[in-house]
Amino acid sequence: MTTPHRENIHRAAARAALEVPGVAALQPTLADRLALAAFPVHRAMAPGTTPHREAAGIRCEPTADGGWNVEVRCILHADRRVVDVARQLREDVRTAVTTYLARHGTAAPVTVTVTVTSTV
Repeated sequence: MTTPHRENIHRAAARAALEVPGVAALQPTLADRLALAAFPVHRAMAPGTTPHREAAGIRCEPTADGGWNVEVRCILHADRRVVDVARQLREDVRTAVTTYLARHGTAAPVTVTVTVTSTV
């Protein structure tokens, strides 16, 4: 698995998550915040390099069987039922990642976990 391949999986998952009606934003993790804070230091110390950074609110990990576990942390609009948005979010992200993998010659199982951190 190459880094661009992994980053494309993150992008596909993030794009699908943000297109679900009722999703206000993706929730950045502490690691995202620390990475953003450290980026100027990293760039100054290693010019021309870019650290691998997951999309805010999306965490993707390959599984031992060649599949993927995708975790989505998000903030939802308060005028929507959380359970309905979470179900659609899970399905849309699974479909997007599965489609991306199929287009690139990898038929792999994808598991999606949705965590709603707050509503606005």
